Amino acid sequence: MDKALQTMIDNMPEKTGKSLNEWKSLLKLKSFTKHSEAVNFLKKEHKVTHGFANTIVTLSKEENTTPTDLVKNQYKGKEALIPIYEKLLTMVESFGKDVTITPKKASVSVIRKKQFALIKPSTKTRIDLGLKIKDKPTTDRLENSGPFGTMCTHRVKLSEVSQIDSELEEWLQEAYLKAE
Repeated sequence: MDKALQTMIDNMPEKTGKSLNEWKSLLKLKSFTKHSEAVNFLKKEHKVTHGFANTIVTLSKEENTTPTDLVKNQYKGKEALIPIYEKLLTMVESFGKDVTITPKKASVSVIRKKQFALIKPSTKTRIDLGLKIKDKPTTDRLENSGPFGTMCTHRVKLSEVSQIDSELEEWLQEAYLKAE
């Protein structure tokens, strides 16, 4: 996770025209009330892709917090869930080099050109994996999005590593492929 994010930060000047610190300085001059307003500003006014814009805004807000700190804070008291989180990351990172992992305060966004998954430690014993797969019917396991609202179309509840199986991988891959 840190390696992928660091690569993204390293590539930022070439891909966006500015370093992360330059983007942070620019955002300090503005006063956005919502995360999405700052993301949309970067996308519309500076032609930054969604993945980079989301990462820049997230890292600008968490000035003194590293992505590793954000994840550590999410899993405080929920350490038993870390193997599930790590296996999910390994799986999504295997889909392609265009996967961006963006830790936030309460969850981790998984982005291609658009967010296609969201990993959230919801309780001490469960991770909720949000997926964005439009027009996919729900099942007993692939539920409606629940607390994720419109950020995701579906949710899968995970309480043990063994639940990360081929069926789940197919759903994640489908969400990844649709996030072009």
